[in-house]
Amino acid sequence: MPRSCILILLDGLGDRSYASLKGKTPLQAAATPHLDRLATMGANGLFWAIRPGLSLPSENAHFSIFGYEQNDFPGRGYLEAAGADIPLDEGEVALLAHFVSLTSDGAALQLVKHRPQSTIDEAKALWRPIANYHHDGIMINYHPTHGLDGIVTMKGDVNRQITDSDPLELNTPLTEVEPWLSFASNIAAQKTAKALNSYLLWCHKVLANNPLNAQRQKSGSLPINGLVTQRAGQWLQVEPFSQRWGLKGLSIASGLMYWGLSSFLGMDSAQVKDSEDPGKDLHERLQMAVQRSKEYQFIHVHTKAPDAAAHSKKPENKVAAIESLDQGLGHVMQEIIDDELIVVVTADHSTPSSGPLVHSGESVPFTVIGQGIRRDTVSCFDEISCAAGGLGTINGADFMYLVLNWLERAKLQGLMDTPVNQPFWPGKRQPLKIT
Repeated sequence: MPRSCILILLDGLGDRSYASLKGKTPLQAAATPHLDRLATMGANGLFWAIRPGLSLPSENAHFSIFGYEQNDFPGRGYLEAAGADIPLDEGEVALLAHFVSLTSDGAALQLVKHRPQSTIDEAKALWRPIANYHHDGIMINYHPTHGLDGIVTMKGDVNRQITDSDPLELNTPLTEVEPWLSFASNIAAQKTAKALNSYLLWCHKVLANNPLNAQRQKSGSLPINGLVTQRAGQWLQVEPFSQRWGLKGLSIASGLMYWGLSSFLGMDSAQVKDSEDPGKDLHERLQMAVQRSKEYQFIHVHTKAPDAAAHSKKPENKVAAIESLDQGLGHVMQEIIDDELIVVVTADHSTPSSGPLVHSGESVPFTVIGQGIRRDTVSCFDEISCAAGGLGTINGADFMYLVLNWLERAKLQGLMDTPVNQPFWPGKRQPLKIT
């Protein structure tokens, strides 16, 4: 029987159709002989990590794919902090943060540019003066992670149910941080919002008076005189992945969020780096997955390349990224076509290569090959062809149950080999001892 499942997750692969591509999506327009070959070898369908039309960030999509409810999601700020090995107390709040250029109209601070171009030395000179702040018993710290990006942590009587200060749009006022409506009467949420607003205004004052910004303005560069925050997070207790699904899990991915998510769910993590060649990166990650498939029963192999290319808002860049990934896949086809492996190829969400949306709610293609997998008549791996496949439509809540089924680990409903009604078989049962 198959020993493990390798999930090849091509981040942001789905897209919309474009006139510049003769009405095709980037995936349809790309030359993908190896992805197409996989589609001909197994079952295909369309996938939504949660539901049609919902615009998902990668963290929420992955949380659903790995078999968890959104009510248990700790927030991206927490995950990135964990991925960056920033020590957090159980009640601390962590937020994504980055430097921006601001102007003032006398009544509000206007966002001019996200992450203005800067040097490493400039970034260090900016974050150090705003690293520590206190307000009404709450301690706030800034932790740099990469360039002008970092994590803001808040310790004290704090609550993560607060709004973002980052409006995303340029030439727009920063957003006042407020408690969520459902937490409007929560004292901790009120104090957290007030403390964060105070910190952000203080950051602007400190940064505006930094001599570095006077030098930048003399040279014609935009000042780096503000900080914005979003996606607050806080630790929650969740059932570990291996305990929930009976599978030892490994994630092979680059990026703080994926490392933090693995840690949060109790999965092991192979922390890889991205190069300028996404096909080479995928090739190496899949080689690692095959090599470690005797130790792990579920292996997540991730690449950010399609999503990053789509954010350039040039469809042809995404076509090039997809073709590079297909070439990388071609180098390991023989290793992954193995009766002891179930191989799934899909994406977490769609990322449009044009327009104002960061991500969009269209479906993504899904294919699975392996011993015993039904074969349908689909011959191309894309958002339209896979719709005719034998799997139909799948959502994230289905995924791990399908994995257990394909791995011959699905428990017949009604059986109870352990006191907890687990979805996998066999459970960690106790032998009846002769006394």
